[in-house]
Amino acid sequence: MILSLLAQVGTEAPTPISAAPDAAAHVPGPSIYWPALLPLLVILVGGLLLLTFSSFLRKAAPRGIFATATVVIAAAAGLSALPLWAQVQGWSSLLWWDLHPDPVGPYTTVGGMVGVDGFTVFVTIVLCVAVAIAALLTDAYLRREQMEGPEFYVLMLLSAAGGIIMAMGNDLIVVFIGLETLSIAVYVLAGMHLRRVQSQESGIKYFVLGAFSSAFFLYGIALVYGATGSTNLVDIKDFMAQVVPTQNGLLLIGLALLVVGFGFKVAAVPFHAWSPDVYDGAPTPAVAWMASGVKAAAFAAMVRVLVLTFSNYGGTWKPIVYALAILSMVVGAVLAIVQSNVKRMLAYSSISHAGFILMAVEASSSQGNSAVLFYLTTYVFMVAGSFGIATIVGRRGDGRHSLADYKGLARTNPELAVAFTLLLLAQAGVPFTSGFFAKFYAVEAAVDAHSTPLAVIAMLSAVVSAFLYLRIIVAMFMAGGDDAAEGPVPSRADRIPLPVGATIALAVCVVATIGFGLFPDLLVSAAEKGQPALVQYERPAAASAPTAASTDGVPDVTGTGAGQ
Repeated sequence: MILSLLAQVGTEAPTPISAAPDAAAHVPGPSIYWPALLPLLVILVGGLLLLTFSSFLRKAAPRGIFATATVVIAAAAGLSALPLWAQVQGWSSLLWWDLHPDPVGPYTTVGGMVGVDGFTVFVTIVLCVAVAIAALLTDAYLRREQMEGPEFYVLMLLSAAGGIIMAMGNDLIVVFIGLETLSIAVYVLAGMHLRRVQSQESGIKYFVLGAFSSAFFLYGIALVYGATGSTNLVDIKDFMAQVVPTQNGLLLIGLALLVVGFGFKVAAVPFHAWSPDVYDGAPTPAVAWMASGVKAAAFAAMVRVLVLTFSNYGGTWKPIVYALAILSMVVGAVLAIVQSNVKRMLAYSSISHAGFILMAVEASSSQGNSAVLFYLTTYVFMVAGSFGIATIVGRRGDGRHSLADYKGLARTNPELAVAFTLLLLAQAGVPFTSGFFAKFYAVEAAVDAHSTPLAVIAMLSAVVSAFLYLRIIVAMFMAGGDDAAEGPVPSRADRIPLPVGATIALAVCVVATIGFGLFPDLLVSAAEKGQPALVQYERPAAASAPTAASTDGVPDVTGTGAGQ
């Protein structure tokens, strides 16, 4: 019987492949509105093309070609984001390439996993600016350290692509993918200087603690998914509108782990231990990107997840952020003034600035969101310019970063000393600089949110941190002061040569710092329009106009737009 069955099976004609049911044809794919992804694609594809074509130019690459290409890619990505800004602001009828100008305002795409709003576009442009400045600072540094090649620039572009993904993530999984893309590239950048043991050490420290924080964040995502049944931010918000927070312990634990993961990425106390060591050992241009772009992307994701998605649970996460802000401002200011290494000083100063931004996040309001955008933008110029000067003063070997190395800088390089002074005064919050208005708007948002004690502590910490910046200024202009280390006073013969790219970057940073200080409304108006929003309207290749989308600080998404 078995043999007869086998014979029958052997004589049956096989089913043609073409006649087999096509299962994939019955699985609808997500609708993708490609113009919304254009800035991301420009950064990502540009980085890959730069790496590919550089293999043909490696032995005969013109000087500055990789830095120039990186700046062009970043500029192209920033310009490609401007039409998206016009869309979300309701100006899409002015765009010739938009085939469907009727749907305006915030929208989603890629199956609702990517959100496009004013906040996303604003942060994307900020990240592009940070990449361009860091690339200009990197060019002469790589030649000086004999590290010429496209790898440094490609890693920066890939890291920026991860930051853009974080800024537009409308799903926790997308945010995590962006976080890892951002972080892995920066891990390599931190340990890029193979001739410096400190660089290798900083790369290992950053990788270990970064992986640790990613584990916290991923476990938090798992718990939130287990509690809500979704990782989509809109679905999570809808779920939480029907649940009492105290009756869902799983969700509370997941939310706490998400806050811990964000705390590591923004270097908030007590999750700051990696920051001073990594900033001290990593290549200084990489630190300029880490302190500006990486922090901006992390805060962008924090606003989308906490302020928008978990707005109903503000009583749970706001006290945690309140405490993190206080600790960051106080610890960052106090520990900065006892340092003798300028890069470590700036690292602790960065922690203090993170506390100010956390104060604006804690406000959980439209005003707080605008303060976050204003602070992040001005901070990019202040901190990137500061580390740009550290890049030049560090000289060959990138090891001259003690306060003594800045002694008499006003004699050898008065232009550097003046530029550094302006950037430091801006970080201190001196009037007529962008730093003053950044701190003012953050404090104002906290007061309006009835967090007056937090605002008072912020102002006191700003006074304490001012002493740090004055120490550096005294060392540069008053070489015989108490803070100046022992040693011969440098003369004009010890002048440090200024690279062209770094000079351009520093000029841009100083002009922006002073310009936004004298005319803050130029940036304030854009920050007020760059509000984040969670919407349910997905924009495919062809769509009808959505209903009104909420764009305030804590939008109501339950009746917003068409279903996904």
